[in-house]
Amino acid sequence: MNGTHFNSIELPIVSFPLPYRVLILAGLGILGWAMNLHGLDFLSIDVISAMELRTEGYLGRSPIPTHHRIGFAHRAETAALYNATYRVFAAYSVFCFLSWSFFEVSTGGDIFLLDSYGYIPAVTALSLLIVLICPFNVLFKSERDKFLQTIRRCLFSSMDAPVYFSDVVFADIGTSFAKVFGDVWLSLGMLLPGNSMLVPPTMHGWMRWVLPTVMSFPYAVRFRQCLIEYNLPSNESRRPLYNALKYATSFPVIYLSAAQRLVVIDLVKVKGDGVIDEPWHGEHHLFRLWLLAAAVNSIYSFWWDVTNDWGLEMFKLNSPELQQSIQRRPSPPRRLMLPHLHSGTPLISRESLDSEVSEDNTSSITLNDPPNPRQHRRPKYPWGLRQTLLYPLPVYPLLVFFNFILRMAWSIKLSSHLYSERDGSVAFFWLEIAEMARRWLWVFIRVEWEVIKKSREGNPKGRFEDENDLRYEMLPTTPDGLLVQS
Repeated sequence: MNGTHFNSIELPIVSFPLPYRVLILAGLGILGWAMNLHGLDFLSIDVISAMELRTEGYLGRSPIPTHHRIGFAHRAETAALYNATYRVFAAYSVFCFLSWSFFEVSTGGDIFLLDSYGYIPAVTALSLLIVLICPFNVLFKSERDKFLQTIRRCLFSSMDAPVYFSDVVFADIGTSFAKVFGDVWLSLGMLLPGNSMLVPPTMHGWMRWVLPTVMSFPYAVRFRQCLIEYNLPSNESRRPLYNALKYATSFPVIYLSAAQRLVVIDLVKVKGDGVIDEPWHGEHHLFRLWLLAAAVNSIYSFWWDVTNDWGLEMFKLNSPELQQSIQRRPSPPRRLMLPHLHSGTPLISRESLDSEVSEDNTSSITLNDPPNPRQHRRPKYPWGLRQTLLYPLPVYPLLVFFNFILRMAWSIKLSSHLYSERDGSVAFFWLEIAEMARRWLWVFIRVEWEVIKKSREGNPKGRFEDENDLRYEMLPTTPDGLLVQS
Protein backbone atom coordinates (compact mmCIF):
# COMPACT_ATOMS: atom_id res chain seq x y z
CA MET A 1 0.00 0.00 0.00
CA ASN A 2 1.63 3.23 -1.13
CA GLY A 3 1.66 6.64 0.53
CA THR A 4 -0.66 8.14 -2.06
CA HIS A 5 -3.33 5.68 -1.11
CA PHE A 6 -2.73 6.40 2.57
CA ASN A 7 -3.31 10.09 1.96
CA SER A 8 -6.65 9.28 0.33
CA ILE A 9 -7.87 7.40 3.36
CA GLU A 10 -10.43 9.45 5.27
CA LEU A 11 -9.54 10.32 8.85
CA PRO A 12 -12.73 8.84 10.44
CA ILE A 13 -11.78 5.47 8.95
CA VAL A 14 -8.44 5.59 10.75
CA SER A 15 -10.06 6.48 14.07
CA PHE A 16 -13.10 4.23 13.59
CA PRO A 17 -12.21 1.32 11.32
CA LEU A 18 -14.98 -0.93 10.05
CA PRO A 19 -15.02 -3.40 12.99
CA TYR A 20 -15.72 -0.57 15.44
CA ARG A 21 -18.33 0.95 13.18
CA VAL A 22 -20.12 -2.40 13.23
CA LEU A 23 -20.03 -2.36 17.03
CA ILE A 24 -21.44 1.19 17.06
CA LEU A 25 -24.34 0.21 14.81
CA ALA A 26 -25.11 -2.83 16.97
CA GLY A 27 -25.20 -0.58 20.03
CA LEU A 28 -27.56 1.82 18.26
CA GLY A 29 -29.83 -1.13 17.56
CA ILE A 30 -30.00 -1.95 21.29
CA LEU A 31 -30.66 1.68 22.17
CA GLY A 32 -33.33 1.99 19.50
CA TRP A 33 -35.20 -1.05 20.82
CA ALA A 34 -35.13 0.32 24.37
CA MET A 35 -36.45 3.66 23.14
CA ASN A 36 -39.20 1.93 21.16
CA LEU A 37 -40.41 0.11 24.28
CA HIS A 38 -40.11 3.25 26.37
CA GLY A 39 -41.88 5.46 23.82
CA LEU A 40 -44.78 3.08 23.30
CA ASP A 41 -45.25 2.75 27.03
CA PHE A 42 -45.12 6.54 27.40
CA LEU A 43 -47.96 6.74 24.86
CA SER A 44 -49.93 4.33 27.09
CA ILE A 45 -49.81 1.45 24.62
CA ASP A 46 -49.55 -1.90 26.38
CA VAL A 47 -46.22 -2.99 24.92
CA ILE A 48 -46.34 -6.50 26.37
CA SER A 49 -49.75 -7.24 24.87
CA ALA A 50 -49.21 -5.38 21.61
CA MET A 51 -45.83 -6.97 20.87
CA GLU A 52 -46.85 -10.37 22.27
CA LEU A 53 -43.85 -10.28 24.58
CA ARG A 54 -43.72 -13.18 26.97
CA THR A 55 -43.38 -12.04 30.61
CA GLU A 56 -43.81 -14.49 33.47
CA GLY A 57 -46.95 -13.84 35.47
CA TYR A 58 -48.11 -10.93 33.32
CA LEU A 59 -51.86 -10.50 32.88
CA GLY A 60 -52.47 -8.49 29.75
CA ARG A 61 -55.01 -5.80 29.01
CA SER A 62 -56.08 -4.03 25.87
CA PRO A 63 -53.07 -3.00 23.80
CA ILE A 64 -54.95 0.14 22.69
CA PRO A 65 -54.66 2.95 25.24
CA THR A 66 -58.07 3.31 26.86
CA HIS A 67 -57.28 5.47 29.87
CA HIS A 68 -54.34 7.50 31.06
CA ARG A 69 -54.48 5.98 34.54
CA ILE A 70 -52.65 2.77 33.83
CA GLY A 71 -52.13 0.43 36.75
CA PHE A 72 -48.89 0.57 38.69
CA ALA A 73 -48.28 -3.15 38.13
CA HIS A 74 -48.46 -2.72 34.36
CA ARG A 75 -46.20 0.32 34.45
CA ALA A 76 -43.67 -1.51 36.58
CA GLU A 77 -43.73 -4.58 34.33
CA THR A 78 -43.18 -2.58 31.16
CA ALA A 79 -40.62 -0.28 32.76
CA ALA A 80 -38.65 -3.34 33.79
CA LEU A 81 -38.35 -4.34 30.12
CA TYR A 82 -36.96 -1.12 28.75
CA ASN A 83 -34.89 -0.33 31.84
CA ALA A 84 -33.17 -3.69 31.49
CA THR A 85 -32.52 -2.94 27.82
CA TYR A 86 -31.08 0.45 28.73
CA ARG A 87 -28.76 -1.27 31.20
CA VAL A 88 -27.63 -3.71 28.51
CA PHE A 89 -26.90 -0.77 26.21
CA ALA A 90 -24.98 1.05 28.94
CA ALA A 91 -22.80 -1.96 29.75
CA TYR A 92 -22.25 -2.67 26.05
CA SER A 93 -21.30 0.95 25.37
CA VAL A 94 -18.83 1.13 28.25
CA PHE A 95 -17.11 -2.07 27.17
CA CYS A 96 -16.85 -0.99 23.52
CA PHE A 97 -15.68 2.50 24.49
CA LEU A 98 -12.90 1.08 26.68
CA SER A 99 -11.86 -1.20 23.83
CA TRP A 100 -11.80 1.64 21.33
CA SER A 101 -9.89 3.90 23.74
CA PHE A 102 -7.24 1.23 24.21
CA PHE A 103 -7.05 0.79 20.43
CA GLU A 104 -6.76 4.56 19.86
CA VAL A 105 -4.03 4.97 22.47
CA SER A 106 -2.13 1.96 21.13
CA THR A 107 -2.12 3.19 17.53
CA GLY A 108 -1.70 6.86 18.40
CA GLY A 109 -3.57 7.73 15.22
CA ASP A 110 -0.71 6.26 13.16
CA ILE A 111 -2.13 4.66 10.06
CA PHE A 112 0.86 2.31 9.78
CA LEU A 113 0.10 0.81 13.21
CA LEU A 114 -3.56 0.22 12.51
CA ASP A 115 -3.21 -3.39 11.38
CA SER A 116 -0.68 -4.22 14.08
CA TYR A 117 -3.34 -3.69 16.72
CA GLY A 118 -6.20 -5.25 14.76
CA TYR A 119 -6.42 -7.95 17.40
CA ILE A 120 -8.06 -5.46 19.80
CA PRO A 121 -11.42 -5.16 17.97
CA ALA A 122 -11.22 -8.88 17.20
CA VAL A 123 -10.89 -9.77 20.90
CA THR A 124 -13.67 -7.29 21.71
CA ALA A 125 -16.12 -8.88 19.28
CA LEU A 126 -15.18 -12.39 20.42
CA SER A 127 -15.69 -11.44 24.07
CA LEU A 128 -19.15 -10.04 23.31
CA LEU A 129 -20.09 -13.25 21.49
CA ILE A 130 -18.90 -15.39 24.42
CA VAL A 131 -20.93 -13.29 26.86
CA LEU A 132 -24.01 -13.58 24.63
CA ILE A 133 -23.99 -17.38 24.64
CA CYS A 134 -22.67 -17.76 28.19
CA PRO A 135 -24.89 -20.31 30.03
CA PHE A 136 -24.16 -18.94 33.51
CA ASN A 137 -26.53 -16.64 35.35
CA VAL A 138 -24.38 -13.53 34.98
CA LEU A 139 -24.39 -10.37 32.86
CA PHE A 140 -28.07 -9.95 31.95
CA LYS A 141 -28.87 -13.65 31.67
CA SER A 142 -32.62 -13.05 31.28
CA GLU A 143 -32.21 -10.52 28.47
CA ARG A 144 -29.65 -12.68 26.68
CA ASP A 145 -31.95 -15.71 26.86
CA LYS A 146 -34.87 -13.74 25.42
CA PHE A 147 -32.71 -12.51 22.57
CA LEU A 148 -31.40 -15.99 21.74
CA GLN A 149 -34.90 -17.51 21.99
CA THR A 150 -36.19 -14.95 19.51
CA ILE A 151 -33.37 -15.82 17.11
CA ARG A 152 -34.16 -19.53 17.47
CA ARG A 153 -37.86 -18.95 16.75
CA CYS A 154 -37.05 -16.87 13.68
CA LEU A 155 -34.58 -19.40 12.28
CA PHE A 156 -35.81 -22.81 13.38
CA SER A 157 -39.54 -22.64 14.06
CA SER A 158 -41.61 -25.32 12.33
CA MET A 159 -43.71 -24.48 9.29
CA ASP A 160 -46.94 -24.98 11.26
CA ALA A 161 -45.97 -22.84 14.27
CA PRO A 162 -47.54 -19.39 14.67
CA VAL A 163 -45.39 -16.36 13.95
CA TYR A 164 -45.53 -13.92 16.85
CA PHE A 165 -45.76 -10.23 16.10
CA SER A 166 -42.64 -9.52 18.17
CA ASP A 167 -40.72 -11.95 15.94
CA VAL A 168 -42.03 -10.17 12.85
CA VAL A 169 -40.79 -6.82 14.17
CA PHE A 170 -37.47 -8.39 15.19
CA ALA A 171 -36.95 -9.89 11.72
CA ASP A 172 -37.93 -6.63 10.04
CA ILE A 173 -35.36 -4.81 12.16
CA GLY A 174 -32.88 -7.44 11.00
CA THR A 175 -33.44 -6.43 7.38
CA SER A 176 -32.28 -2.93 8.30
CA PHE A 177 -29.04 -4.56 9.44
CA ALA A 178 -28.45 -6.27 6.09
CA LYS A 179 -25.44 -4.14 5.25
CA VAL A 180 -24.21 -4.45 8.84
CA PHE A 181 -24.16 -8.23 8.36
CA GLY A 182 -22.15 -7.66 5.21
CA ASP A 183 -19.79 -5.40 7.17
CA VAL A 184 -19.32 -8.18 9.73
CA TRP A 185 -18.19 -10.50 6.93
CA LEU A 186 -15.82 -7.86 5.54
CA SER A 187 -14.45 -7.20 9.04
CA LEU A 188 -13.65 -10.88 9.49
CA GLY A 189 -11.70 -10.79 6.24
CA MET A 190 -9.87 -7.61 7.25
CA LEU A 191 -8.73 -9.12 10.53
CA LEU A 192 -7.21 -12.20 8.91
CA PRO A 193 -3.40 -12.26 8.64
CA GLY A 194 -2.15 -10.54 5.51
CA ASN A 195 -5.18 -8.27 5.13
CA SER A 196 -5.71 -4.66 6.20
CA MET A 197 -8.42 -2.85 8.14
CA LEU A 198 -8.12 0.02 5.67
CA VAL A 199 -9.43 -1.87 2.65
CA PRO A 200 -11.78 -4.83 2.36
CA PRO A 201 -10.33 -8.16 1.25
CA THR A 202 -10.47 -8.96 -2.44
CA MET A 203 -12.80 -11.86 -3.21
CA HIS A 204 -12.27 -14.10 -6.23
CA GLY A 205 -14.24 -16.98 -7.70
CA TRP A 206 -17.12 -18.29 -5.64
CA MET A 207 -16.01 -16.19 -2.65
CA ARG A 208 -17.36 -13.07 -4.34
CA TRP A 209 -20.88 -14.43 -3.79
CA VAL A 210 -20.46 -14.89 -0.03
CA LEU A 211 -20.96 -11.20 0.76
CA PRO A 212 -24.30 -10.88 -1.09
CA THR A 213 -25.46 -14.16 0.45
CA VAL A 214 -24.70 -12.85 3.95
CA MET A 215 -26.52 -9.60 3.19
CA SER A 216 -29.57 -11.45 1.86
CA PHE A 217 -29.83 -13.67 4.95
CA PRO A 218 -32.18 -11.40 7.00
CA TYR A 219 -34.48 -11.11 3.97
CA ALA A 220 -34.55 -14.89 3.68
CA VAL A 221 -35.59 -15.12 7.34
CA ARG A 222 -38.44 -12.67 6.85
CA PHE A 223 -39.40 -14.37 3.58
CA ARG A 224 -39.70 -17.68 5.44
CA GLN A 225 -41.91 -16.10 8.10
CA CYS A 226 -44.29 -14.84 5.42
CA LEU A 227 -44.54 -18.30 3.87
CA ILE A 228 -45.27 -19.80 7.30
CA GLU A 229 -48.05 -17.26 7.84
CA TYR A 230 -49.47 -17.99 4.40
CA ASN A 231 -49.52 -21.78 4.96
CA LEU A 232 -51.15 -21.65 8.39
CA PRO A 233 -54.59 -23.36 8.39
CA SER A 234 -56.14 -20.29 9.96
CA ASN A 235 -54.96 -18.01 7.16
CA GLU A 236 -57.50 -17.09 4.47
CA SER A 237 -55.63 -14.17 2.91
CA ARG A 238 -53.01 -13.80 0.21
CA ARG A 239 -51.46 -10.86 2.03
CA PRO A 240 -48.54 -12.92 3.50
CA LEU A 241 -47.75 -14.13 -0.02
CA TYR A 242 -47.59 -10.57 -1.37
CA ASN A 243 -45.51 -9.64 1.64
CA ALA A 244 -43.11 -12.47 0.86
CA LEU A 245 -42.85 -11.10 -2.67
CA LYS A 246 -41.67 -7.80 -1.24
CA TYR A 247 -38.72 -9.47 0.48
CA ALA A 248 -38.03 -11.59 -2.60
CA THR A 249 -37.47 -8.44 -4.65
CA SER A 250 -34.40 -7.72 -2.50
CA PHE A 251 -32.51 -10.76 -3.75
CA PRO A 252 -32.10 -9.57 -7.37
CA VAL A 253 -30.84 -6.20 -6.12
CA ILE A 254 -28.19 -7.81 -3.93
CA TYR A 255 -26.95 -10.43 -6.38
CA LEU A 256 -27.11 -8.21 -9.47
CA SER A 257 -25.02 -5.72 -7.52
CA ALA A 258 -22.41 -8.41 -6.91
CA ALA A 259 -22.52 -9.18 -10.63
CA GLN A 260 -21.47 -5.62 -11.48
CA ARG A 261 -17.86 -6.72 -11.14
CA LEU A 262 -18.47 -8.86 -14.20
CA VAL A 263 -19.80 -5.74 -15.91
CA VAL A 264 -16.57 -3.89 -15.21
CA ILE A 265 -14.49 -6.81 -16.47
CA ASP A 266 -16.44 -6.88 -19.74
CA LEU A 267 -16.18 -3.11 -20.23
CA VAL A 268 -12.46 -3.05 -19.46
CA LYS A 269 -11.91 -5.36 -22.41
CA VAL A 270 -13.68 -2.87 -24.66
CA LYS A 271 -12.82 0.58 -23.21
CA GLY A 272 -9.70 -0.01 -21.15
CA ASP A 273 -8.86 0.48 -17.49
CA GLY A 274 -10.35 3.97 -17.35
CA VAL A 275 -13.83 2.53 -17.08
CA ILE A 276 -13.08 1.14 -13.60
CA ASP A 277 -13.63 4.51 -11.91
CA GLU A 278 -16.82 5.28 -13.79
CA PRO A 279 -20.01 4.78 -11.72
CA TRP A 280 -22.38 4.57 -14.69
CA HIS A 281 -22.34 1.60 -17.08
CA GLY A 282 -25.72 2.01 -18.71
CA GLU A 283 -24.67 0.32 -21.92
CA HIS A 284 -24.38 -3.08 -20.18
CA HIS A 285 -27.53 -5.20 -19.78
CA LEU A 286 -26.59 -6.39 -16.26
CA PHE A 287 -26.30 -2.79 -15.11
CA ARG A 288 -29.73 -1.97 -16.53
CA LEU A 289 -31.19 -5.04 -14.84
CA TRP A 290 -29.75 -3.92 -11.53
CA LEU A 291 -31.32 -0.48 -11.93
CA LEU A 292 -34.69 -2.07 -12.73
CA ALA A 293 -34.49 -4.43 -9.74
CA ALA A 294 -33.51 -1.56 -7.43
CA ALA A 295 -36.44 0.56 -8.61
CA VAL A 296 -38.96 -2.27 -8.21
CA ASN A 297 -37.70 -3.14 -4.73
CA SER A 298 -37.67 0.46 -3.50
CA ILE A 299 -41.11 1.40 -4.84
CA TYR A 300 -42.80 -1.83 -3.77
CA SER A 301 -41.25 -1.69 -0.28
CA PHE A 302 -42.30 1.94 0.18
CA TRP A 303 -45.85 1.21 -0.97
CA TRP A 304 -46.08 -1.78 1.36
CA ASP A 305 -44.80 0.22 4.33
CA VAL A 306 -47.39 2.94 3.93
CA THR A 307 -50.37 0.85 2.86
CA ASN A 308 -50.00 -2.42 4.75
CA ASP A 309 -47.52 -1.97 7.61
CA TRP A 310 -48.93 1.43 8.60
CA GLY A 311 -52.50 1.05 7.34
CA LEU A 312 -52.62 4.49 5.70
CA GLU A 313 -55.07 5.12 2.88
CA MET A 314 -53.15 7.42 0.57
CA PHE A 315 -52.00 4.71 -1.85
CA LYS A 316 -55.01 2.37 -1.65
CA LEU A 317 -56.63 2.51 -5.06
CA ASN A 318 -59.91 1.01 -3.80
CA SER A 319 -60.15 3.40 -0.86
CA PRO A 320 -63.59 5.06 -0.61
CA GLU A 321 -61.97 8.36 0.33
CA LEU A 322 -59.81 8.28 -2.80
CA GLN A 323 -62.87 7.89 -5.00
CA GLN A 324 -64.70 10.50 -2.98
CA SER A 325 -61.86 13.02 -3.19
CA ILE A 326 -62.53 13.30 -6.91
CA GLN A 327 -66.10 14.37 -6.16
CA ARG A 328 -65.67 16.51 -3.04
CA ARG A 329 -63.20 18.67 -1.23
CA PRO A 330 -61.30 16.95 1.63
CA SER A 331 -62.92 17.28 5.03
CA PRO A 332 -61.08 19.15 7.79
CA PRO A 333 -59.05 17.05 10.24
CA ARG A 334 -60.95 15.59 13.16
CA ARG A 335 -59.66 16.05 16.68
CA LEU A 336 -56.71 13.74 17.23
CA MET A 337 -56.64 10.95 19.75
CA LEU A 338 -53.41 11.87 21.50
CA PRO A 339 -54.77 14.67 23.75
CA HIS A 340 -57.01 12.10 25.45
CA LEU A 341 -53.89 10.50 26.87
CA HIS A 342 -53.67 13.37 29.31
CA SER A 343 -57.36 14.16 29.76
CA GLY A 344 -58.44 11.20 31.84
CA THR A 345 -60.69 9.68 29.16
CA PRO A 346 -60.25 6.60 26.97
CA LEU A 347 -58.74 6.98 23.54
CA ILE A 348 -61.14 5.09 21.31
CA SER A 349 -64.77 6.17 21.31
CA ARG A 350 -67.69 3.99 20.39
CA GLU A 351 -68.62 6.35 17.58
CA SER A 352 -65.17 6.22 16.02
CA LEU A 353 -64.99 2.43 16.09
CA ASP A 354 -68.51 2.01 14.73
CA SER A 355 -67.73 4.56 12.02
CA GLU A 356 -64.56 2.72 11.05
CA VAL A 357 -66.35 -0.62 10.80
CA SER A 358 -69.12 1.00 8.75
CA GLU A 359 -66.60 2.48 6.36
CA ASP A 360 -64.90 -0.89 5.99
CA ASN A 361 -68.25 -2.43 5.03
CA THR A 362 -68.85 0.37 2.55
CA SER A 363 -65.44 -0.27 1.02
CA SER A 364 -66.28 -3.93 0.52
CA ILE A 365 -69.44 -2.95 -1.36
CA THR A 366 -67.49 -0.90 -3.86
CA LEU A 367 -65.37 -3.90 -4.80
CA ASN A 368 -68.41 -5.72 -6.17
CA ASP A 369 -70.79 -2.97 -7.32
CA PRO A 370 -70.30 -0.18 -9.86
CA PRO A 371 -68.77 2.90 -8.23
CA ASN A 372 -71.39 5.26 -6.89
CA PRO A 373 -70.24 8.34 -4.95
CA ARG A 374 -73.47 8.41 -3.00
CA GLN A 375 -72.59 5.09 -1.34
CA HIS A 376 -69.58 6.64 0.41
CA ARG A 377 -69.87 8.71 3.52
CA ARG A 378 -67.69 11.74 3.81
CA PRO A 379 -64.46 10.70 5.58
CA LYS A 380 -64.01 11.97 9.11
CA TYR A 381 -60.23 12.00 9.00
CA PRO A 382 -57.52 13.75 6.95
CA TRP A 383 -57.13 12.51 3.40
CA GLY A 384 -54.65 9.69 3.01
CA LEU A 385 -54.54 8.68 6.69
CA ARG A 386 -57.04 6.51 8.57
CA GLN A 387 -59.88 6.62 11.06
CA THR A 388 -57.88 6.02 14.23
CA LEU A 389 -54.73 8.04 14.88
CA LEU A 390 -52.79 7.71 18.12
CA TYR A 391 -50.05 10.20 17.31
CA PRO A 392 -50.11 13.90 16.35
CA LEU A 393 -51.21 14.54 12.77
CA PRO A 394 -47.89 16.02 11.50
CA VAL A 395 -46.10 12.78 12.41
CA TYR A 396 -47.67 10.79 9.58
CA PRO A 397 -46.82 12.89 6.48
CA LEU A 398 -43.34 13.55 7.85
CA LEU A 399 -42.68 9.84 8.36
CA VAL A 400 -44.08 9.00 4.93
CA PHE A 401 -41.69 11.51 3.34
CA PHE A 402 -38.72 10.35 5.44
CA ASN A 403 -39.53 6.73 4.67
CA PHE A 404 -39.75 7.48 0.94
CA ILE A 405 -36.32 9.14 0.81
CA LEU A 406 -34.57 6.35 2.69
CA ARG A 407 -36.41 3.60 0.84
CA MET A 408 -35.10 5.05 -2.39
CA ALA A 409 -31.60 5.02 -0.92
CA TRP A 410 -32.07 1.52 0.51
CA SER A 411 -31.07 -0.20 -2.73
CA ILE A 412 -27.79 1.72 -2.63
CA LYS A 413 -27.08 0.25 0.79
CA LEU A 414 -27.82 -3.21 -0.58
CA SER A 415 -25.43 -2.69 -3.51
CA SER A 416 -22.10 -4.07 -2.41
CA HIS A 417 -20.32 -3.05 -5.61
CA LEU A 418 -20.67 0.62 -4.67
CA TYR A 419 -18.57 0.35 -1.53
CA SER A 420 -16.57 -2.86 -1.63
CA GLU A 421 -13.64 -1.57 -3.67
CA ARG A 422 -12.45 0.54 -0.77
CA ASP A 423 -13.97 0.75 2.67
CA GLY A 424 -13.61 4.50 2.68
CA SER A 425 -17.14 5.73 2.43
CA VAL A 426 -18.11 7.45 5.65
CA ALA A 427 -21.28 8.47 3.80
CA PHE A 428 -22.39 4.84 3.84
CA PHE A 429 -21.90 4.73 7.60
CA TRP A 430 -24.19 7.74 8.04
CA LEU A 431 -26.63 6.16 5.62
CA GLU A 432 -26.73 3.10 7.86
CA ILE A 433 -27.40 5.31 10.88
CA ALA A 434 -30.22 6.99 8.93
CA GLU A 435 -31.67 3.55 8.20
CA MET A 436 -31.58 2.79 11.94
CA ALA A 437 -33.54 5.98 12.56
CA ARG A 438 -36.04 5.09 9.83
CA ARG A 439 -36.61 1.65 11.29
CA TRP A 440 -36.90 3.09 14.81
CA LEU A 441 -39.69 5.41 13.66
CA TRP A 442 -41.23 2.67 11.53
CA VAL A 443 -41.73 0.51 14.64
CA PHE A 444 -43.96 3.11 16.33
CA ILE A 445 -46.41 3.30 13.40
CA ARG A 446 -46.22 -0.44 12.76
CA VAL A 447 -47.13 -1.28 16.36
CA GLU A 448 -49.85 1.37 16.36
CA TRP A 449 -51.51 -0.16 13.30
CA GLU A 450 -51.17 -3.69 14.69
CA VAL A 451 -52.95 -2.89 17.95
CA ILE A 452 -55.70 -1.07 16.08
CA LYS A 453 -56.25 -4.12 13.88
CA LYS A 454 -56.25 -6.45 16.89
CA SER A 455 -58.78 -4.32 18.72
CA ARG A 456 -60.97 -4.21 15.62
CA GLU A 457 -60.81 -7.98 15.26
CA GLY A 458 -61.53 -8.55 18.94
CA ASN A 459 -64.50 -6.16 19.01
CA PRO A 460 -65.64 -5.72 15.39
CA LYS A 461 -69.07 -4.27 16.22
CA GLY A 462 -67.89 -1.87 18.87
CA ARG A 463 -69.96 -3.47 21.65
CA PHE A 464 -69.78 -1.82 25.02
CA GLU A 465 -70.75 -3.35 28.33
CA ASP A 466 -70.04 -0.64 30.90
CA GLU A 467 -73.26 1.13 31.89
CA ASN A 468 -71.37 3.91 33.66
CA ASP A 469 -69.84 5.27 30.44
CA LEU A 470 -71.93 4.84 27.29
CA ARG A 471 -69.74 6.94 25.06
CA TYR A 472 -66.41 5.13 24.97
CA GLU A 473 -65.38 1.58 24.21
CA MET A 474 -63.10 -0.38 26.51
CA LEU A 475 -61.42 -2.38 23.78
CA PRO A 476 -60.63 -6.03 24.50
CA THR A 477 -57.33 -7.77 24.75
CA THR A 478 -55.82 -9.71 21.90
CA PRO A 479 -57.98 -12.67 20.92
CA ASP A 480 -55.19 -15.23 20.91
CA GLY A 481 -54.18 -14.79 24.54
CA LEU A 482 -51.20 -12.99 26.00
CA LEU A 483 -49.30 -15.63 27.97
CA VAL A 484 -47.60 -17.40 25.10
CA GLN A 485 -44.92 -19.77 26.16
CA SER A 486 -41.65 -19.56 24.29
